[in-house]
Amino acid sequence: MTDLTELTAVQLLDGYRKGEFSPVDATRAALERAERIQPEVNAFVRLTADAALAQAHAATERWRRGEPAGLLDGVPVTVKDILLMRGAPTLKGSKTISERGAWDEDAPSVARLRAHGAVFLGKTTTPEFGWKGVTDSPLSGVTRNPYDPTRTAGGSSGGAGAAVALGAGPLALGTDGGGSVRIPAAFCGVFGLKPTYGRVPLYPASAFGTLAHVGPMTRDAADAALLLDVIGAPDSRDWSALPAPPGSFVSALSGGVRGLRVAYSPSFGGQVAVRPAVAAAVRRAVERLAGLGAYVEETDPDFTDPVHAFHTLWFTGAARVTQHLGPRQRELLDPGLREICGTGARLGALDYLAAVDVRMELGRRMGRFHDTYDLLVTPTLPLTAFEAGAEVPKGSGHRRWTGWTPFTYPFNLTQQPAATVPVGRDGTAGAGLPIGLQLVAARHRDDLVLRAAHALYEAGVAGLTASGS
Repeated sequence: MTDLTELTAVQLLDGYRKGEFSPVDATRAALERAERIQPEVNAFVRLTADAALAQAHAATERWRRGEPAGLLDGVPVTVKDILLMRGAPTLKGSKTISERGAWDEDAPSVARLRAHGAVFLGKTTTPEFGWKGVTDSPLSGVTRNPYDPTRTAGGSSGGAGAAVALGAGPLALGTDGGGSVRIPAAFCGVFGLKPTYGRVPLYPASAFGTLAHVGPMTRDAADAALLLDVIGAPDSRDWSALPAPPGSFVSALSGGVRGLRVAYSPSFGGQVAVRPAVAAAVRRAVERLAGLGAYVEETDPDFTDPVHAFHTLWFTGAARVTQHLGPRQRELLDPGLREICGTGARLGALDYLAAVDVRMELGRRMGRFHDTYDLLVTPTLPLTAFEAGAEVPKGSGHRRWTGWTPFTYPFNLTQQPAATVPVGRDGTAGAGLPIGLQLVAARHRDDLVLRAAHALYEAGVAGLTASGS
């Protein structure tokens, strides 16, 4: 019999259409899987089982009548506990937020999913206010890797990545301010997309400003395109939201990579030390892109590490999000978060504006770069998942999570679309921890990122699953 937790959203919808199984069947299977994995990986803050089954029964009846409500009617999804979801508290991994309240509003992306009939399984874990690249918090503890529970799932959308990898819903909403969709997707062996800034509206506005994106975490690029077709529509609550895209992202998947100009940067010109297994897996995938007809050139984008500018913007954002807290509440914060908030509070307006200048120059350089190249390919991360519960790998010498994520945060500064595709594992004979390849395109060219990723899936280069293990 078909294991419904192994199917993509596209496959589930095909099964609903043919009457092979129902949204109730798929939702029950996903909820059972979520309950089974929770004690080991801690992917969820809360499951909303009763509400999910009620939504699934309504979707089943609509499919029975041949009147599905939208593009995702009856498909199980999860929502990172940074985004508002009507009927459930949004605590953002923090003991400083009270569960009391009406909780009667959806974030724009959640509202779009609800309008298209999606079934909400629950809220997934995040570090406090999504501040770092791993997922542990004073509120919900440590989230662990689906391939090895002693290792981190990454962050800050770590619960979402673990849930998708283990079959607890094929679709997840994550957020990405410095890599927070791509980092856990790479560590957990799933697909993750940070769309162009503004493509997916965000409300309430993030304290991290225009670094913060909402994006899909899925089993493959086709599911991400489908999800982006749903959530990538404007919402009047976000003044910076883009207008509706000119066409469907699903329709744009089939173009392949033949003729695309691809820049392959294995280490940002030697600036990044990449683990040999990671470098080898990414190079093999790049060679496959060339075999599929892309024009590949090994070259590097023209910039130095913008980490100091990123820290200025990130740390001041963290200071802003906690500005209202009194001394007693501050003692409840993650110690690392409390430390960067102190740093951010000491920075001035001129420091902030200097960081904005660096950001604008980086954006200009990448704009010129994409005059020549359609896509930039890098490793998503220079390493695979390390020990759970740590912000940085033991013995790495890094002070903050940005030390081991040099390929991700630059493209939050530039607001470009960037995706991670699973292209192998760091062991032999298909064993070990997942490795991700990053695809980056010019702003507003989300279609190219999805198209190239889909080509890798179609060629059998991309794709892992931990849910059967």
